[in-house]
Amino acid sequence: MHRPYFSVVIPTYNRVGRLRHVIAALEQLAYPLDAYEVIVVSDGSTDGTDAYLDTFRSSMRLRSLIQANKGPASARNAGIQKAVGEFIVFIDDDVVVEPQLLEEHARSHHEAGRDVVVLGPLLTPVGFEMAPWVRWEQEMLMKQYSAQLRGDWSATARQFYTGNASLRRSHILAAGGFDEGFRRAEDVELAYRLANNGLEFVFNIAAAGMHFADRSYRAWLDAAYTYGRNDVIFARDRNQKWLLPTIRREFLERHFLIRSLVRVCKGRSQLTRAASSALKLAADGATFVQATDAEKRAYSALFNLQYYSGFYNELGDVHFLFKDAENPPSGSSQ
Repeated sequence: MHRPYFSVVIPTYNRVGRLRHVIAALEQLAYPLDAYEVIVVSDGSTDGTDAYLDTFRSSMRLRSLIQANKGPASARNAGIQKAVGEFIVFIDDDVVVEPQLLEEHARSHHEAGRDVVVLGPLLTPVGFEMAPWVRWEQEMLMKQYSAQLRGDWSATARQFYTGNASLRRSHILAAGGFDEGFRRAEDVELAYRLANNGLEFVFNIAAAGMHFADRSYRAWLDAAYTYGRNDVIFARDRNQKWLLPTIRREFLERHFLIRSLVRVCKGRSQLTRAASSALKLAADGATFVQATDAEKRAYSALFNLQYYSGFYNELGDVHFLFKDAENPPSGSSQ
């Protein structure tokens, strides 16, 4: 099998402690040292990241770029511009790669027999303590991977998470790179353009990285809200006309309690805040007494409430999800 030259692009911001582990794992890859480079882009870091990168020495080829804080889309674009690899591999600064990661990305590109985007999993590290809301989000990722392995559905642009993904550099450039106007879901927005250009998406569970995820509760809530807003923007302004009907169909497959919560709170910001506070109290109580199922349900409701609040606020139509939905299905999707 031909071993293509990879450029591993990692944007980072104030995670020097974790970044050390990420880079150490990249040094241990079961892939020829002369067949990959690592480009780390420090996006306005103030925690000693820049000094660490400046003094780092290794047999692995590592280049660092320093820029003012402009967001991950800008940082990845800067890395892409400097890359010399035929293929770009995107890794996040909280993903510690398994030794076979590059070998598996190369194998998937080879076996596809055509140009594709390869998606690797962000697996849950054993023994790593996550905040409850992050743990819930990680479990949702694992459910996606299980569904794909069962063949319930195939990977699409919506699963293009730049924590672990690869494609030809030429395809990224042809699509125009990341849109730096987005600081959330900028990866999926690029993926939609890649799909429009004819690329398909392939999932390889063996191209694995361990996801040492850590974010504040407020950042987690804000992300859910922004994802909702951006989905409307993608549908309305980026010619993804299929997206709104898909979101409606998926909403009608949500648990009836989530549908009811969204129906009651839609367009009512004060009620949404009150419901979110009550749900967080319930989640905290469930965590305290180790009621795992109740904890998961509370965080599922919180995420969905924030997502659909962002969706409604950007769409400006609080009735959209419920039109022609007199008898929605009683699904239990979270």
